[in-house]
Amino acid sequence: MAKPKPDLPSADAIRALADDEGRLAVRVTPGARSEGVAIVDGAVQVKVRAKPQDGAANDAVISLLAKALGSAPSRLTLLRGATSRSKLVRLD
Repeated sequence: MAKPKPDLPSADAIRALADDEGRLAVRVTPGARSEGVAIVDGAVQVKVRAKPQDGAANDAVISLLAKALGSAPSRLTLLRGATSRSKLVRLD
């Protein structure tokens, strides 16, 4: 069975939530049943299937967010929240 494609909002809608310095606050749900990026109440929520072990969930969040933005994962930097559900990501 093929893996379903994640639900992704438009890149412009996500970028509009970043501050003047290109920082984006993200709320993460690791170990979710399905992957996706959503904008709920003016905040970005990311659900990933990866478990929060050895940074696997962080890598999955950066990868999925980059896919939603249409950019390479190397252009995103995790600034804060490596062990938290609330993360701060810099967009280049």
